[in-house]
Amino acid sequence: VAAGRLDGFWEIGIMEWDMAAGILLIKEAGGVVTDFSFNDNYLASGNVIAGSPKMHQMLYRLIEPHVTENLK
Repeated sequence: VAAGRLDGFWEIGIMEWDMAAGILLIKEAGGVVTDFSFNDNYLASGNVIAGSPKMHQMLYRLIEPHVTENLK
């Protein structure tokens, strides 16, 4: 997403050092980054949804019905 190759991205169990730089770039460009509970605990949980505001909302709506309690 940060490099402009993807419109949106989601991942389960990614390590904080693998996402920190990309998250900064996405946020600075006006993008949205949350965990699967629509909160900012993605560094702690390792679960992330990222993209433009519109794409993030669309990804969240697609993923949310399938998220179990242990992923929130």
